[in-house]
Amino acid sequence: MSSGESAERKAAVAPGAMTVADVMVELEALADPKILAVNRRHGDDHAVNLTRLRELAKRIKGRPELAPQLWATGDSAARLVAILISRPRTFDRERLDAWLRAGGSPKVHDWLVNYIVKKSGHAEELRLAWFDDPDPVVASAGWALTSERVVKYPDGLDLPRLLDRIEDQMARAPERLQWAMNHTLAQIGIEDAGERARALAIGERLGVLRDYPTPPNCTSPYAPVWIAEMVRRREGAGRRR
Repeated sequence: MSSGESAERKAAVAPGAMTVADVMVELEALADPKILAVNRRHGDDHAVNLTRLRELAKRIKGRPELAPQLWATGDSAARLVAILISRPRTFDRERLDAWLRAGGSPKVHDWLVNYIVKKSGHAEELRLAWFDDPDPVVASAGWALTSERVVKYPDGLDLPRLLDRIEDQMARAPERLQWAMNHTLAQIGIEDAGERARALAIGERLGVLRDYPTPPNCTSPYAPVWIAEMVRRREGAGRRR
Protein backbone atom coordinates (compact mmCIF):
# COMPACT_ATOMS: atom_id res chain seq x y z
CA MET A 1 0.00 0.00 0.00
CA SER A 2 1.38 3.42 -0.95
CA SER A 3 1.67 6.26 1.54
CA GLY A 4 -1.14 8.06 -0.32
CA GLU A 5 -3.41 5.06 -0.01
CA SER A 6 -2.49 4.77 3.67
CA ALA A 7 -3.38 8.44 4.25
CA GLU A 8 -6.72 7.96 2.49
CA ARG A 9 -7.51 4.92 4.62
CA LYS A 10 -6.50 6.84 7.78
CA ALA A 11 -8.88 9.63 6.86
CA ALA A 12 -11.65 7.15 6.07
CA VAL A 13 -11.41 5.20 9.33
CA ALA A 14 -12.16 7.28 12.40
CA PRO A 15 -10.24 6.28 15.56
CA GLY A 16 -13.44 5.19 17.26
CA ALA A 17 -14.22 2.83 14.39
CA MET A 18 -10.77 1.32 13.91
CA THR A 19 -10.40 -2.43 14.21
CA VAL A 20 -7.29 -4.50 14.85
CA ALA A 21 -7.19 -5.20 11.12
CA ASP A 22 -7.12 -1.44 10.43
CA VAL A 23 -4.23 -0.96 12.85
CA MET A 24 -2.30 -3.82 11.27
CA VAL A 25 -2.79 -2.33 7.81
CA GLU A 26 -1.39 0.98 9.01
CA LEU A 27 1.58 -0.69 10.67
CA GLU A 28 2.30 -2.60 7.48
CA ALA A 29 2.21 0.66 5.52
CA LEU A 30 4.65 2.24 7.98
CA ALA A 31 7.13 -0.64 7.84
CA ASP A 32 10.58 0.31 6.57
CA PRO A 33 13.20 -2.35 5.72
CA LYS A 34 16.01 0.02 6.72
CA ILE A 35 14.54 0.46 10.20
CA LEU A 36 14.14 -3.31 10.49
CA ALA A 37 17.80 -3.84 9.59
CA VAL A 38 18.93 -1.42 12.31
CA ASN A 39 16.59 -2.89 14.91
CA ARG A 40 17.71 -6.44 14.20
CA ARG A 41 21.22 -5.49 15.24
CA HIS A 42 19.78 -4.81 18.71
CA GLY A 43 17.66 -7.95 18.86
CA ASP A 44 14.38 -6.25 17.89
CA ASP A 45 12.15 -7.27 15.01
CA HIS A 46 9.84 -4.33 14.32
CA ALA A 47 10.21 -2.16 11.22
CA VAL A 48 8.27 0.95 12.22
CA ASN A 49 9.70 4.33 13.17
CA LEU A 50 8.78 4.76 16.83
CA THR A 51 7.64 8.36 16.39
CA ARG A 52 5.17 7.25 13.72
CA LEU A 53 4.11 4.31 15.88
CA ARG A 54 3.45 6.64 18.81
CA GLU A 55 1.36 8.88 16.56
CA LEU A 56 -0.79 5.92 15.59
CA ALA A 57 -1.16 4.88 19.23
CA LYS A 58 -2.12 8.43 20.22
CA ARG A 59 -4.99 8.37 17.73
CA ILE A 60 -6.47 5.24 19.30
CA LYS A 61 -5.50 5.94 22.92
CA GLY A 62 -9.17 5.92 23.84
CA ARG A 63 -9.56 2.33 22.62
CA PRO A 64 -7.82 0.23 25.31
CA GLU A 65 -10.11 -2.68 24.45
CA LEU A 66 -8.01 -3.18 21.30
CA ALA A 67 -4.86 -3.83 23.33
CA PRO A 68 -5.40 -7.54 24.11
CA GLN A 69 -6.28 -8.22 20.47
CA LEU A 70 -3.20 -6.37 19.23
CA TRP A 71 -1.04 -8.24 21.72
CA ALA A 72 -2.50 -11.56 20.58
CA THR A 73 -1.24 -10.97 17.02
CA GLY A 74 2.30 -11.68 18.24
CA ASP A 75 3.59 -8.85 16.05
CA SER A 76 6.12 -6.68 17.90
CA ALA A 77 4.95 -3.38 16.42
CA ALA A 78 1.35 -4.24 17.27
CA ARG A 79 2.42 -5.15 20.80
CA LEU A 80 4.15 -1.79 21.21
CA VAL A 81 0.90 -0.08 20.20
CA ALA A 82 -0.98 -2.33 22.63
CA ILE A 83 1.28 -1.21 25.46
CA LEU A 84 0.82 2.47 24.64
CA ILE A 85 -2.98 2.31 24.56
CA SER A 86 -3.34 0.10 27.66
CA ARG A 87 -4.50 1.30 31.06
CA PRO A 88 -1.96 -0.08 33.56
CA ARG A 89 -4.31 -0.14 36.53
CA THR A 90 -6.61 -2.59 34.74
CA PHE A 91 -3.92 -5.32 34.68
CA ASP A 92 -3.86 -8.04 37.30
CA ARG A 93 -0.64 -9.76 38.31
CA GLU A 94 -1.30 -12.88 36.24
CA ARG A 95 -1.80 -10.94 33.01
CA LEU A 96 1.34 -8.86 33.58
CA ASP A 97 3.35 -12.02 34.20
CA ALA A 98 1.96 -13.69 31.09
CA TRP A 99 2.65 -10.68 28.88
CA LEU A 100 6.19 -10.34 30.17
CA ARG A 101 7.00 -13.99 29.54
CA ALA A 102 5.59 -13.76 26.01
CA GLY A 103 7.02 -10.32 25.27
CA GLY A 104 9.78 -11.44 22.95
CA SER A 105 11.83 -8.52 21.71
CA PRO A 106 13.84 -6.22 24.02
CA LYS A 107 11.83 -3.13 23.06
CA VAL A 108 8.51 -4.80 23.88
CA HIS A 109 9.98 -6.06 27.15
CA ASP A 110 11.33 -2.62 28.12
CA TRP A 111 8.13 -0.75 27.26
CA LEU A 112 5.99 -3.29 29.10
CA VAL A 113 8.04 -2.88 32.27
CA ASN A 114 8.32 0.90 32.07
CA TYR A 115 4.88 1.86 30.77
CA ILE A 116 2.65 -0.76 32.37
CA VAL A 117 4.27 -2.80 35.16
CA LYS A 118 5.73 0.20 36.99
CA LYS A 119 2.34 1.95 36.92
CA SER A 120 0.16 -1.07 37.60
CA GLY A 121 0.13 -1.31 41.38
CA HIS A 122 1.77 -4.75 41.22
CA ALA A 123 5.36 -3.60 40.69
CA GLU A 124 6.80 -4.57 44.07
CA GLU A 125 5.04 -7.93 44.17
CA LEU A 126 6.32 -8.76 40.69
CA ARG A 127 9.80 -7.43 41.45
CA LEU A 128 10.12 -10.00 44.20
CA ALA A 129 8.60 -12.77 42.09
CA TRP A 130 10.76 -12.10 39.03
CA PHE A 131 14.03 -11.29 40.75
CA ASP A 132 15.16 -14.93 41.07
CA ASP A 133 13.28 -16.34 38.09
CA PRO A 134 15.27 -19.00 36.18
CA ASP A 135 14.45 -17.23 32.89
CA PRO A 136 17.12 -14.50 32.61
CA VAL A 137 14.81 -12.24 30.61
CA VAL A 138 12.17 -12.42 33.33
CA ALA A 139 14.85 -11.93 36.00
CA SER A 140 16.07 -8.85 34.15
CA ALA A 141 12.63 -7.30 34.68
CA GLY A 142 13.02 -7.94 38.41
CA TRP A 143 16.35 -6.14 38.36
CA ALA A 144 14.87 -3.26 36.32
CA LEU A 145 12.21 -2.81 38.99
CA THR A 146 14.93 -2.98 41.64
CA SER A 147 16.80 -0.13 39.92
CA GLU A 148 13.59 1.88 40.10
CA ARG A 149 13.34 1.23 43.84
CA VAL A 150 16.98 2.20 44.42
CA VAL A 151 16.20 5.59 42.92
CA LYS A 152 12.70 6.25 44.25
CA TYR A 153 11.99 3.99 47.24
CA PRO A 154 15.28 2.68 48.67
CA ASP A 155 14.04 2.16 52.23
CA GLY A 156 13.93 -1.54 53.00
CA LEU A 157 16.34 -2.58 50.26
CA ASP A 158 19.45 -4.47 51.36
CA LEU A 159 21.98 -2.65 49.17
CA PRO A 160 25.07 -4.56 50.42
CA ARG A 161 23.33 -7.83 49.59
CA LEU A 162 22.41 -6.55 46.12
CA LEU A 163 26.05 -5.63 45.57
CA ASP A 164 27.06 -9.13 46.71
CA ARG A 165 24.79 -10.63 44.05
CA ILE A 166 26.06 -8.29 41.37
CA GLU A 167 29.68 -8.95 42.26
CA ASP A 168 29.13 -12.71 42.17
CA GLN A 169 26.86 -13.03 39.11
CA MET A 170 26.98 -10.04 36.75
CA ALA A 171 30.11 -10.92 34.79
CA ARG A 172 28.70 -14.25 33.62
CA ALA A 173 25.02 -13.29 33.33
CA PRO A 174 23.26 -13.42 29.91
CA GLU A 175 23.28 -10.10 28.09
CA ARG A 176 19.86 -8.68 29.01
CA LEU A 177 20.20 -9.75 32.63
CA GLN A 178 23.72 -8.36 32.72
CA TRP A 179 22.51 -4.99 31.44
CA ALA A 180 19.81 -4.86 34.13
CA MET A 181 22.23 -5.81 36.91
CA ASN A 182 24.70 -3.22 35.65
CA HIS A 183 21.96 -0.60 35.79
CA THR A 184 21.26 -1.47 39.41
CA LEU A 185 24.98 -1.30 40.20
CA ALA A 186 25.22 2.17 38.68
CA GLN A 187 22.12 3.43 40.46
CA ILE A 188 23.39 2.23 43.82
CA GLY A 189 26.66 4.07 43.22
CA ILE A 190 24.85 7.21 42.10
CA GLU A 191 22.18 7.32 44.80
CA ASP A 192 23.95 5.97 47.90
CA ALA A 193 27.14 7.75 48.93
CA GLY A 194 27.84 5.11 51.58
CA GLU A 195 27.95 2.30 49.00
CA ARG A 196 29.53 4.35 46.21
CA ALA A 197 33.13 3.27 46.75
CA ARG A 198 32.17 -0.39 46.71
CA ALA A 199 29.98 0.02 43.61
CA LEU A 200 32.86 1.71 41.81
CA ALA A 201 35.26 -1.02 42.87
CA ILE A 202 32.93 -3.78 41.66
CA GLY A 203 32.46 -2.07 38.32
CA GLU A 204 36.19 -1.58 37.86
CA ARG A 205 37.05 -5.14 38.84
CA LEU A 206 34.42 -6.80 36.65
CA GLY A 207 34.91 -4.45 33.69
CA VAL A 208 31.43 -5.12 32.32
CA LEU A 209 30.69 -2.77 29.36
CA ARG A 210 34.06 -1.07 29.75
CA ASP A 211 34.59 -1.11 25.99
CA TYR A 212 30.99 -0.51 24.96
CA PRO A 213 30.93 1.92 22.01
CA THR A 214 29.37 5.15 23.24
CA PRO A 215 28.32 7.98 20.87
CA PRO A 216 29.72 11.47 21.50
CA ASN A 217 27.88 13.46 24.18
CA CYS A 218 26.41 10.26 25.66
CA THR A 219 27.36 8.73 29.00
CA SER A 220 29.05 5.35 28.90
CA PRO A 221 27.07 2.43 30.41
CA TYR A 222 30.33 1.28 32.06
CA ALA A 223 29.30 1.68 35.71
CA PRO A 224 32.36 3.55 37.08
CA VAL A 225 32.14 6.17 34.31
CA TRP A 226 28.35 6.38 34.61
CA ILE A 227 28.48 6.82 38.39
CA ALA A 228 31.25 9.42 38.27
CA GLU A 229 29.51 11.46 35.58
CA MET A 230 26.12 11.52 37.29
CA VAL A 231 27.65 12.42 40.67
CA ARG A 232 29.66 15.19 39.00
CA ARG A 233 26.51 16.62 37.42
CA ARG A 234 24.63 16.57 40.71
CA GLU A 235 27.45 18.21 42.60
CA GLY A 236 27.74 20.85 39.90
CA ALA A 237 24.00 21.53 40.02
CA GLY A 238 24.19 21.80 43.81
CA ARG A 239 26.96 24.41 43.64
CA ARG A 240 24.97 26.50 41.16
CA ARG A 241 21.90 26.70 43.41
